[in-house]
Amino acid sequence: MSRSTLFGSPLFLGFDHLEQMLDRVGKSAEGYPPYNIEATGEARLRITLAVAGFSMEELAITQEDNQLVIRGRQKDDSEGRVFIHRGIAARQFQRAFVLAEGIEVEGAFLDNGLLHIDLKRPLPEVRVRAIPINGQRAAQPQRLRPVAREGD
Repeated sequence: MSRSTLFGSPLFLGFDHLEQMLDRVGKSAEGYPPYNIEATGEARLRITLAVAGFSMEELAITQEDNQLVIRGRQKDDSEGRVFIHRGIAARQFQRAFVLAEGIEVEGAFLDNGLLHIDLKRPLPEVRVRAIPINGQRAAQPQRLRPVAREGD
């Protein structure tokens, strides 16, 4: 049985990479950790994730092609401790964001349990090219006529 896909139409050739990317993002769509995305300037964005309890060493940010992936893995330090109630679990996460072409990651910093990732969206480059206007249209090249050979 064939699987019906978003880009299953034969008119969408070569879009399988896009479908795979959407599948990967969909798998990381759980609600943890919560995050904000804000515009911090005309061409700047900031992603902020609530990562309370994670140290810098337990967090990793990578850019894989056009996908920004944030991973967190806490060490389980509960050995030798007796919990009456455990509401704060040591857990891991992976959160992925698809970046548009040209978006650059400028940097990241951890502040009071919030991981901030700054992005820069380059402004489109305005290209202007002057086209010269000629006074006369260039003469058409003359066609060569076949030359009659002697004896033909």
